[in-house]
Amino acid sequence: MANCSVCGKKKVMGNSVSHANNKTKRVFMPNIQRIRILTKGGSTKKMYVCTRCIRSNKVVKAS
Repeated sequence: MANCSVCGKKKVMGNSVSHANNKTKRVFMPNIQRIRILTKGGSTKKMYVCTRCIRSNKVVKAS
């Protein structure tokens, strides 16, 4: 499982809580995509980026 290269988002552990208040461990996974982005030098590079960073224009997608 990869982390987001921009914000560092990764998987987080938590509990699944049933109606009877039983608790079992579960994992919250971020939506990580491998996309081609433009670097400062003008070249392209493939990186793992979460969809929140893509949507908020923290990276520039290579077209």
